[in-house]
Amino acid sequence: MKSKEKHLFTSESVTEGHPDKLCDQISDSILDAHLAQDPTSRVACECLVTTGTLIVAGEITSRARVDIPDIARQVIKEVGYTDAQYGFDYKTCGILVEVQRQSPDIAMGVNRGGAGDQGMMFGYATSQNEELMPLPITLAHHLVRRLSEVRKQGILKYLRPDGKSQVTVEYEDLKPIRVTTVVLSAQHDGDVPMKTIERDLKKVVIQEIIPKKYMDSETKIFINPTGRFEVGGPHGDTGLTGRKIIVDTYGGYGAHGGGAFSGKDPSKVDRSASYFARYLAKNVVASGVATDCEIQIAYAIGVAQPVSVMVNTFGTGVAPDVEITKVLCDQFDFTPQGIIEKLKLRRPIYRQTAAYGHFGRNEADFTWEAIDGVLKIRKALKLKNSNRGASSHHHSKHCCEPLVSASTR
Repeated sequence: MKSKEKHLFTSESVTEGHPDKLCDQISDSILDAHLAQDPTSRVACECLVTTGTLIVAGEITSRARVDIPDIARQVIKEVGYTDAQYGFDYKTCGILVEVQRQSPDIAMGVNRGGAGDQGMMFGYATSQNEELMPLPITLAHHLVRRLSEVRKQGILKYLRPDGKSQVTVEYEDLKPIRVTTVVLSAQHDGDVPMKTIERDLKKVVIQEIIPKKYMDSETKIFINPTGRFEVGGPHGDTGLTGRKIIVDTYGGYGAHGGGAFSGKDPSKVDRSASYFARYLAKNVVASGVATDCEIQIAYAIGVAQPVSVMVNTFGTGVAPDVEITKVLCDQFDFTPQGIIEKLKLRRPIYRQTAAYGHFGRNEADFTWEAIDGVLKIRKALKLKNSNRGASSHHHSKHCCEPLVSASTR
């Protein structure tokens, strides 16, 4: 009898008070403010925070009139940097804004419906849980979200905004069976004993979030493993927009094209095509066509149609990957404009995406998490399965046949 194969996989997440995530939220709040007034706004906004200072830079072309410093201070306040003792607070931090208009060379291609940049984007889904996300990143997100909740609700009054989590899951034959390690780091006031912090975080965070079925006597738990985490946030570590791209997506479980999301309007395929790839991958898995699915889409700047589309089901598909690829290209519109319209992306919905992950959240505005393409995919594959090799296999204008490839991995 073949022995079961085991391996470990680890993912991390960070709280909304982490300096990188603070930058992401400011960038996306500035984007939202522009989209609220002018849905056609072109925004590429990035931030840097350090002790007492926020720098906002980027390219924005919009009819909107937005008070960027005011928006930034409101976000900083809501996240929880309200005390000068933290080394960074919304009242006293200095804010420098250096924003210019989008390059006309880029605008020329985007104005005619082309992609806002070149690059490749990935989407991923797996049947590991109800969210159709990898379990390690799901648990890591839930831990830091809970950490922020107990801080904001005053359950643990000594907590400060910064924090991180890390979860290691043991897999057996590619199925998650137990959590082997949990790491939780929480910024705190200086006069709190470590024993108190360890006791409280185990009880009101870890035990509330990690399902009992995944925990056992051998599960290792590390809470503030350095022994102290008083200095944090922008005072302890410089933050940048777009530096937590693996936290934002699949925790390293799926591939990543390298492009960040926050601060970018949906004409930037770094964001919109990544959302669309997740939508397609999730619908493939939700349809029962595969238990794991990764989709790559690539674009040339200024060109509407993708230069390549690839589906990889890692051998779990009920049909060949090339056949699934053809079905997706036939049934769905891969152009930037088609994606924007399908997912309703020209709305001020992005601040909420900028912490705790862009995927696996079944919230109203997360349209890319919908599974309304399941019946379409199932029907199309059934037709193709019953007519395999027939001359009627064709592609619509949404994705040209020479640009389609299947995974060879």
